[in-house]
Amino acid sequence: MEYITAFWVGGLICALAQILMEKTKMLPGRIMVTLVCTGAVLGAVGVYEPFMEFAGAGASVPLLGFGNVLWKGVKEAIDQQGFIGLFMGGFKASAVGISAALVLAYLASFIFEPKMRK
Repeated sequence: MEYITAFWVGGLICALAQILMEKTKMLPGRIMVTLVCTGAVLGAVGVYEPFMEFAGAGASVPLLGFGNVLWKGVKEAIDQQGFIGLFMGGFKASAVGISAALVLAYLASFIFEPKMRK
């Protein structure tokens, strides 16, 4: 049942993002920033943790989950290091995920033939 819940919640988040792309004049980059910021705000308010416990990977994998990870990292760093943690926390919390994405994308470029856009 956890897989089904994760599937429909993640699908609903993606469907809402697709509706934003189709029905508004927002550019995809702005929609992505909106999703990340929404995840951070929901984490700050305390709503995202219970939502993530309910939905599992359906809530932690999309961009809303990335915003929540950034928020948790910033909050933890501020608690430990004070004001300077405001600038360090997000980088520290998301470094593994971003590094993995970069390395895997680089490896994928060897397997598939990348094409340059003109």
